[in-house]
Amino acid sequence: MKLLSPEALTVLGSMDVHGTLAAITAGQLDRKIYTEVNKALEAIGGRWLRGMRAHIFDGDPRDALDQIVLTGGFCDKKQEFGFFETPAAVVKMLVDRADLKPGQVMLEPSAGRGSIALEMARFAGPPDLTCVEIQIENATIMRKAGLYVECDDFLAWRPLIAPNRIVANPPFARQADIDHVTHAYSLLAPGGRLVSVMSAGVMFRDNAKTNAFRKLLGKIEPLPDGAFKESGTDVRTCIVTLEKS
Repeated sequence: MKLLSPEALTVLGSMDVHGTLAAITAGQLDRKIYTEVNKALEAIGGRWLRGMRAHIFDGDPRDALDQIVLTGGFCDKKQEFGFFETPAAVVKMLVDRADLKPGQVMLEPSAGRGSIALEMARFAGPPDLTCVEIQIENATIMRKAGLYVECDDFLAWRPLIAPNRIVANPPFARQADIDHVTHAYSLLAPGGRLVSVMSAGVMFRDNAKTNAFRKLLGKIEPLPDGAFKESGTDVRTCIVTLEKS
């Protein structure tokens, strides 16, 4: 992987994408930074169109741009970006920060195969712990493990009782983590706490969506590089903790 400077990653993370065109919005760039940015865009299939003052791609470049921003660099081959199980060490950090106690109403949204929920279940039985997962295959795996699962799109889901604790590892592509955490926070009971893995992009991306989200932040902790390596990705991550008054 060819690693990029933080300045180049910021530029790539703030690009304006319309269809197959991606334009730099960061103004006039230092030549060294522009060279980095241009090489990254070319590596994912971009071609400079002088007349449009933008790079053109064969398809929508947003997922590929996300890959670069979230992993910190680019490869010559296509990077994969999908579901990644939460490693045990990260699960422990999330649960520790959530301060779970018996009797709390708990939620794991976009629960995958339940790696977080199984740890949460040490503190709460099925009546107090709800998992939401859109993929029926994953929901089936969790149900076989004894978890209560509602198979639904979390972004369209609402609970009957507001949870006191939410622990999550949402999808990251196209800043979906911001959508999921924002929705989760809206469901949280007053006095409740939300702890989530998020892409490191929430710390440095400079666009309207990220800037609006950062106004919610209570605490953010960068995770070490390679925190998700055992799950098959070099995506850079952090832990975000939000509390609702």
